Amino acid sequence: MSKSLDSATATTDSTVDKTISTIADTAPAVRTAISTYREQSGSVNPSGDEQLAADVRADELFERRLLAIDGIATYASEERDELATADGRLHVAMDPLDGSSNLEPNSGMGTIFGIYSEQPPTHGRNLLAAGFVIYGPVTSMVVARNGRVREYIVKDDDYRLIDDDVTIPADPTVFGFGGGVDSWTDSFEGFAEEIRRELKLRYGGAMIADINQVLSYGGVFSYPALQSRPEGKLRLQFEGQPMAYVVETAGGRSLDGTRSILETNPDDLHQRTPLYLGNPELIDRLETRL
Repeated sequence: MSKSLDSATATTDSTVDKTISTIADTAPAVRTAISTYREQSGSVNPSGDEQLAADVRADELFERRLLAIDGIATYASEERDELATADGRLHVAMDPLDGSSNLEPNSGMGTIFGIYSEQPPTHGRNLLAAGFVIYGPVTSMVVARNGRVREYIVKDDDYRLIDDDVTIPADPTVFGFGGGVDSWTDSFEGFAEEIRRELKLRYGGAMIADINQVLSYGGVFSYPALQSRPEGKLRLQFEGQPMAYVVETAGGRSLDGTRSILETNPDDLHQRTPLYLGNPELIDRLETRL
């Protein structure tokens, strides 16, 4: 490898490091915003979802801090129509506060992020790293990078590694399916009936927490194609691709109904996707059904 390529790789790695550190450093401020900005904002995001003030505040915090990193060129968010830009080579796409509808009942919420080598909307294989933060009883961060998934505990002034090799357990235990039984297609409902007899239901209304259950216990999560919404509900760039990257790196499998979610090349920044994630054998069974 030439010195120029070595230098470019080192620069990229350094920028990814700084981005992950900045997300961890910002997480405590977002956690504070969850308890402080509880009211409706009076606006909707580009997907038509009502925004809480906490959604807007989390987006503002991440945009300002991530674009201040030397090397980050764009910031894309579920909460804004267009890219925010700066000078750099790498690109961040985020759901700043996943599960914000859980704020009123004080249930699970989190932050999802993907770091891309190309400007969104872009192919899932252009991810350099991806992960999520969960604002649970403790604040934790899961990061997939360089073929490995690691978990950290996030404190006010630091984050500490607690698991250097997160993998999905081979013996699945839990499942969580969104969208509502009455809206499912016949093929998915048949699969769901099988799974109900085999696994324990864990569904909390925040994808980030439900997928963390799958990483912890093994199983399957889905927000499927619906009869009324065949394109699904979740956003490919901000939710689907980053979480698929984490799950696949941890030894699982992702599916959009026909292929890995990472193989999809979106035409639109806010494009939606059906989402199926979990242990490979369960996703194989689901793919056969679909």
